[in-house]
Amino acid sequence: MIPCQRHLFDIPESITYFNCGYMSPQLKSVRTAGYYGVDRKSSPWEMTPTDFFTLPDQARSLFGQMVNADASSIAIIPSASYGLAIAAKNIAVSAGQKILVLQDQFPSNVYCWNELSARTGAEVVTIKTPADFDWTTAVLAAIDDDTAIAALGHIHWTDGSLLDLEAIGDKLRAHGAKLVLDITQSIGALPFDVAKIQPDFMIAATYKWMLGPYSLGFMYVAPEHHSGEPLEYNWLNRGGSENFSGLVDYRNDYQEGALRFDMGERANFSLMPMAIAALEQLLEWGVTNIQETLSLRTRAIAERCSELGMQAIPEPLRAGHFLGLRHRDGLPANLLETLVAENIYISVRGASLRITPHLFNTDQDADRLVLALSDALKRR
Repeated sequence: MIPCQRHLFDIPESITYFNCGYMSPQLKSVRTAGYYGVDRKSSPWEMTPTDFFTLPDQARSLFGQMVNADASSIAIIPSASYGLAIAAKNIAVSAGQKILVLQDQFPSNVYCWNELSARTGAEVVTIKTPADFDWTTAVLAAIDDDTAIAALGHIHWTDGSLLDLEAIGDKLRAHGAKLVLDITQSIGALPFDVAKIQPDFMIAATYKWMLGPYSLGFMYVAPEHHSGEPLEYNWLNRGGSENFSGLVDYRNDYQEGALRFDMGERANFSLMPMAIAALEQLLEWGVTNIQETLSLRTRAIAERCSELGMQAIPEPLRAGHFLGLRHRDGLPANLLETLVAENIYISVRGASLRITPHLFNTDQDADRLVLALSDALKRR
């Protein structure tokens, strides 16, 4: 178990923040790295062509370590929607085939499939929320020979309900279908192994559980898609772009592997050092250790909230870093506003009160949260 790491963040003692699923606070080290990046741009005469490549390559290598993937299969993207658009552009579907999504899935992982459906005649099929929250069984039942794509997450973003992606991936491949994942709500807190799950495309933004900056992300691309079509045509992802004096010798070939899918201006001199600092800290802690530590936190909160009439999805159907609570009588009106007035920050997503802690949370935070929820439920 990892002891409380609040000293590595700049969070006042008066703030109780259980909202990492919305946006993580920044580590002090990540903030310092951002300052360094901004200052560096102030002296462009000290920057060399090599700098356009070294930091991105370091970042993709660190992310590859986290997900057990070769760095050459990692692209740098600005957002989850950008990566999902690349996936939708590079998977062939036909009229009558199915694209599977989950009910109440995050919109970035729905809109691109609606557009692909409109262009091709494929059908977007929404898997309804199962009464027992066993999404794995529901997804497996929906996969058949007409399935072209399953576009999913590792967990459901509203309540943390967990999907067995190994089992789902195995069945998709047996039917010749593709697996596209947006794991923004789990990467960095829930272990993920590319070699075991074998996604075609796996996308993750850095500003939540990866403790990184906003407007940056990573995408794993399976080798069979490395010859695909990028979303944009920038100079950095072309072959020979390291040779600045030869950039006007235009080339049709790309950098090796998934680098062809990199966004323009990938060498963001402010954000990239921040992402590297965050990845280094996560790898030092260990994602498995983070998951086990946060599981204890959410389990204890769930047990205490059950006495208030609030129900959580039971483990192992729920990921340990995520807690969605429902009440049989619904949630009190203006609950979030009531909690914010006491400097307590959580979210409501769908019918769930979403509690998403990290290593900065303390036992006192949990006490304040449970007491405030008890008072709010009594007053309604």
